[in-house]
Amino acid sequence: MPGLLRGIARTAVISGTATAVSNRVSRRQAGRWAEQDSAPALAYQQSAPRPPAPPAAASQPDDAMTTRIDQLRQLADLKAQGVLTEEEFAAQKSRLLG
Repeated sequence: MPGLLRGIARTAVISGTATAVSNRVSRRQAGRWAEQDSAPALAYQQSAPRPPAPPAAASQPDDAMTTRIDQLRQLADLKAQGVLTEEEFAAQKSRLLG
C-alpha cells in the first residue's frame, strides 16, 4: 500500500509540474503574439517619412545626435525583444546613420 501511495503522489507532482510549465509556455507565447501584432504598427510609425529639419542652429547638431542615439536605442530594444530581425535592424540602422 505505501508503494501505491508513493506512485500516486509522484504522478500528482509530475502532472502538476507539467500543467504549470504548460501554462507558462502558453502565457509567454500569447505575449509574443501580442508583440508581433503590434510590431507592424510600430514599424510603420518608424518607417514613415519625417518632415525635413529646419535650418541648422548652433545647438541643433547636438539635438540631432541625441535624437539619433535615442532612435538607435529603440531599434536595439526592438531587436532584443525579437520584434526586428538582424536584417531589419541593420537596414533601419543604416537609414538612420546614412
